[in-house]
Amino acid sequence: MQSIPVDTARLGVLRCAIAPETKISNFETQEVKKDRDGNPVYTVAVTVRQDGRRISVIEIAISGEPKGIQEGQVVRVTGLTAFMWAMGDRHGVSFRADAITPVHATPAHAKGGDA
Repeated sequence: MQSIPVDTARLGVLRCAIAPETKISNFETQEVKKDRDGNPVYTVAVTVRQDGRRISVIEIAISGEPKGIQEGQVVRVTGLTAFMWAMGDRHGVSFRADAITPVHATPAHAKGGDA
């Protein structure tokens, strides 16, 4: 499987569409997928919107539970990599990241007042 690094700075605003969920490797037993180190793998659905384009949603896999991520929140994705895959007649692109963290908004301007 070939990995392709993704420049997230060119993707525009990244926003959490679906909060982190564990990735299931066996739906019959509900076994959670693990990475090579035994950490659970989570997926986060993220909306991507570049200037003047429609919104796309990508699911990003990440090892370990990303903390503080809520639906609708702007997020920062670090170390995003795309993987091309094919299984029989099916094919697609999957995404994996080193980290997904919340972007905490700062007030545009503080309101002054008498103290």
